[in-house]
Amino acid sequence: MLDLYYWTTPNGHKITMFLEETELEYNIIPVHIGKGEQFESEFLKIAPNNRIPALVDNDPADGGEPISVFESGAILWYLADKYGQFMPADARGRADVMQWLMWQMGGLGPMLGQNHHFVTYAPERIDYAMNRYVDETARLYAVLNKQLRDREFITGNYSIADMACYPWIVPHERQRQDLNDFPHLQRWFGAIRNRPATVRAYDKAKAINTESTMTEEAKRVLFGQTAATVR
Repeated sequence: MLDLYYWTTPNGHKITMFLEETELEYNIIPVHIGKGEQFESEFLKIAPNNRIPALVDNDPADGGEPISVFESGAILWYLADKYGQFMPADARGRADVMQWLMWQMGGLGPMLGQNHHFVTYAPERIDYAMNRYVDETARLYAVLNKQLRDREFITGNYSIADMACYPWIVPHERQRQDLNDFPHLQRWFGAIRNRPATVRAYDKAKAINTESTMTEEAKRVLFGQTAATVR
């Protein structure tokens, strides 16, 4: 059995998309990050960076003690490697998927996360910061659009690279992006959105998180972290 420590963020959706595609048996353990549940000692044992998602594999391939994994990209890699799905077997194919997975982890996620913060949540409207991250979001969209101009999915076949990127494109309107400006990305986005596994993953998210707004207390918890927060 796989235990997924999860909240309804883009990084959380990546893992439920994989698990729904593979129809693996798994147990969701909600970690309400707006209430500070990511700082509880039991969670920090498996996720020392106090971020979701985290995974515990209670039946690892070596038959030993449970294996815990934090960081969404590492979890996707672990699952794809263990179950032999959504990751090519050949060296060239694996390298292609891995570089786009790292592109998402190092660029698309962090930059779009800053877009979300300054455009939507920051208490001060800082034009420079908003323009900086909206423009960088557009640049990254253009990179992905170019990659998709001659292939169905990012590396050809549907892979963990697609699962990693898709949830970050879902809030494109909030990021001040028009998918009509990126037709190849738009086509790709629609194809993934309509996959039954994607529908199931997002339906689970709606059932787990029924709150529609970000509270002031949640903002304090999420955006007020310093070195003193590390326990």
